[in-house]
Formats: sequence, C-alpha cells, structure tokens
Amino acid sequence: MAAEAEKGSFLTALSRIYPPGSLHTDPAQLAAYECDGLTVFRARPVAVVLPTRREQVEATVRLCRDYGVPFVARGSGTSLSGGAVPVPGGIVIALNRMNRILHLDPADRLAVVEPGVVNLQISRAAAPYGLYYAPDPSSQVICTIGGNVSFNSGGAHCLKYGMTANHVLGMKVVLATGETVTIGGSSLDVAGPDLPGLFTGAEGQFGVVVEVTVRLLPRPEAVRTVLAAYRRLDQAGDAVGAVVKAGLLPAAMEIMDRLAMDAAEAAVGAGYPRQAGALLIVELDGPAGEVEADFRRLMEVIAASGPTEVRLAEDEAERQRLWKGRKSAFSAVGHISLGYLVQDGVVPRTRLGEALARIEELAARHGFRVANVFHAGDGNLHPLILFDDRSPETVERAEELAAAIIETCIELGGSITGEHGVGLEKRRFLPRLFDPVTLDLMRRIRRTFDPLELANRGKVFPDEPAPPAGIPAGEPAAWGQAGVAVPAGAGSLAEPTPVPGPAGRGRDVR
Repeated sequence: MAAEAEKGSFLTALSRIYPPGSLHTDPAQLAAYECDGLTVFRARPVAVVLPTRREQVEATVRLCRDYGVPFVARGSGTSLSGGAVPVPGGIVIALNRMNRILHLDPADRLAVVEPGVVNLQISRAAAPYGLYYAPDPSSQVICTIGGNVSFNSGGAHCLKYGMTANHVLGMKVVLATGETVTIGGSSLDVAGPDLPGLFTGAEGQFGVVVEVTVRLLPRPEAVRTVLAAYRRLDQAGDAVGAVVKAGLLPAAMEIMDRLAMDAAEAAVGAGYPRQAGALLIVELDGPAGEVEADFRRLMEVIAASGPTEVRLAEDEAERQRLWKGRKSAFSAVGHISLGYLVQDGVVPRTRLGEALARIEELAARHGFRVANVFHAGDGNLHPLILFDDRSPETVERAEELAAAIIETCIELGGSITGEHGVGLEKRRFLPRLFDPVTLDLMRRIRRTFDPLELANRGKVFPDEPAPPAGIPAGEPAAWGQAGVAVPAGAGSLAEPTPVPGPAGRGRDVR
C-alpha cells in the first residue's frame, strides 16, 4: 500500500508539470513505448511524458531524482539494440514534441536544434543556403537528433564524413541530478576537455539532451554514383579492397547480397539487377575536377573487378533510385520475413571476406537465412537474421546466431557495434572488449554525472551494480505493471528470459 501511495504521489506531481495529453498512464498508451526497433525486448513504463520545453524536462528529472525513479529519454524509437526500452518501474521522457530548429546560421555553417528534430529536416532547412547535415542513417526520415547523439549514429556516408560525434559542436544537457549544463560551443575549437565527444554515444546514461548545435557542410559541387553487380558476394568485397588500394576515398561504399536485394525489390521496387548475387554502390563527391579524375580511376578499378553489370546515375533522380533500396533495406525485409534481427558488428576492412564467409557458415549451421547489407568502406556489417518471430524458441535460436556473429567480429579484431550502440542486446559482450579496470572506469564516469544511476539504467554494462553505498537505490520495485518483470535489485538486469509478449512476440526485461 505504501508503494502504491508513493506511486500515486509521484504521478500526481507529474500531472502538475504536464497538461492533459502530455502525460500517458493508460496501458493502451504505454504499449506504444514498450520497445524500440529491436522488438524482442519489451518492458512497460509507469508513465510516458511528452515535454515541449526544457523547463518541463528539468522538472521531470528533478522529480525522478527526488523519488528515485529511473527514466529513459526517447526519440522516434528507431534504436536497434534495445537502448530505448523502458526501465521497469520507471518512466519514458519522449522528446518528439521538442522538434524546433532554433537557429540556422549559414555564415557560420551551424544549426541549433532541439532533440526531437528529425535528422533529414536539418538538411531540408539548410538546403536553400547550399548546406546540409552530413550524417545520414538509413532511418534519417524518422530518427531524431537526440537519438543520433545518444548512439553516435553514422550512415552510408560515414566513410568520408564520419559519425555524429564529428558534427556535434555543443549541447545542453539536463543531467540526471536535475542540473542543466552547456558543453562545447559553436565551433570545433573550445577550451577544456571534449565533453560533447564524451556525451555523444553515451546512450543516454548521463542525462537528457535538450539542445544540440551541429555543423553544416556545403553541398558537394559534383557527385558521381556507380552501381556494380557481381555474381558472388566475395567479388563485391574484393572490389572494395581494390578501390581502397587504388588510393580513392569515396563518400560511400555499400554492399547488398541477393537476399537483401530481393527484400528491397519487394518493398520499394528498387530496380536492382535480378541475376546478381551481390551489388556494390560507390559514391564520389567533392570539387568537380577532383570527382571527375577519381571517377575515371574508379571505373578502371571496377572494370578490373569482374562485374556483370555497371550502372551510372545520370541525374539526381536516378541517384536517389539507386539509394532507395539500400536506405530501406532494414524495413524491407519485413516483406519477406515475419521477423528479423539486425546485427551491427565491425571487422577490419581487410577481413571482410573472411567475416562474410563465417557468417554464411554460421547461418547454415543454425538453420536461418541471413541477408547481408553493410557499410563496406569501414567494415560495419549489418547481417539481417530472418526468422518466424511467433515462436519464442525460434527467437532464442536467432539470438544465438546473432551472438555467434558478434563473437566472430571480436575474434577477427573488430567491435560489437559500429553505430547501433550496446543497449540491452550486446551488453554481455562488453567484457570481451574491455578489461575490468576499464569497465570500472566507464562506470565511475557514468556515476559522476548520474550518482543514482537513474538515466537509462540497466543498459550498456553487463552486470550493472547497485549505486555506491550510502546512496539510496530508489528502485520502485512494486510499481511494475502487470505482466512486466521488475528487477529484483536496484539497477540489475539479468539476461533476458524468453516469455510471450504481444501477439506471442518479444521478451520482457528481467
């Protein structure tokens, strides 16, 4: 009874911060926030709030601090690692309504935006000035800048232009203590440590980003886009190595296998070669003279790599058609499979062929089809494991294959994530990359900004411990919604256990 009374007091206090329609507590409303793009993990929050102003976020975080309630900041929920799954017994701070471009300065080539601004909206706003925002995740038509910052998102053109961290100049953050801090500034050169770099990719474990200053780039003077088709996937991989060896630095190099192409055709009719076993998309951009010189060299390299067909984009419309299937690949597999898991491992570029062969072998051993689509230029693999997600047993076997793929990436000298983050899905692999001393340092940095471990608790770290002695854990265990497992101890998440979710899908977070 005491716990229910405290919960009621907390929700009443929340209702004083938010007008009607901006505070959700009804189970039907909460169901929409149970998972992110990785739907195998689910948990139901106590409440969802939708702030429109920084002051509401500050008041909400201070309230969570006072009551010891964990919270998760969320954008469009396109995370593919379980990073935006609610903390059982906690709340979701959904930032989609904080979606204003506050300032766009074409002279200084920067934009100041709220976290709910959709990635592509920045480029659209900057287009009249001949500028754009370079990071281009496949979900850029819906993913938000706040989420991009949390997971250090990349995209097809990250080979040349880098990740989100390379384009964030500064930000305002409501720390988990309720304080608002301004870090970075309006230029690449600021005094002191690189705090924007520290916060970018922290997966929301320091607080809530409420404002971001990003740099804009001039639109390239010239762009040339080439599609090359091959009989086999390894031939496309060899072509990537040849392009790099030739001293070329394309803006993007992307590979899709036959299964990924089939999905793209079913979804958007991309018009890719029907008989090809794999395709490679290479894009050059920059000053016109430089692009034309590089283009001639690129065509020589491509011709020598044994393609069955080569297509050139003659105008912007054709270029967009070539990219359309690649950009829609993740969602497109829904047209050929009831469920899928997408992985995000990285391998050294020189070992791409070996990695792809291992993935093919693992897929056959586990009995699944795997569609391969990936950023070939930087070795960032996105194998899509296709399965029937109505069966908990099949989901578990698919996750075993996903784990085997991640282990392969580690063994080949790579990483467990390139841009999707660690989240819930890959946190158990973190000790395979970092020693205990390094992991402890990461935790101590996190606690510097969030001593109660309220911000996105239970993510990233494999065995997130309780807060340090003398600090109340604040886990409102009795607040969990019916059917949603609540952690037994503060901040602890055991390995997820398969249980039926909606329509027989998903896992509750235990």
